[in-house]
Amino acid sequence: MAHISYADEGEALDPTLADLYERNRNRKQDCVDNILRIHSHNPPSLKGHLELYKTLMFGESELSRPQREMIAVVVSTINECHY
Repeated sequence: MAHISYADEGEALDPTLADLYERNRNRKQDCVDNILRIHSHNPPSLKGHLELYKTLMFGESELSRPQREMIAVVVSTINECHY
């Protein structure tokens, strides 16, 4: 659970935020993940977060995608984060 207030999908009145929410919705769970919703008060930070994620996970690198995912799992475990 996020400890930072955020706007749920139905509360996303800013058109930029509503668009980002829709394009980045977790289709399996039919919601926007908390890690993204915590940026709701600052849509440009959400856009930056998404760009950073895409670069880290899909950009050119000597690490394979599975290696990148493993690093993310280890860091999340150390941080006691369920993501």
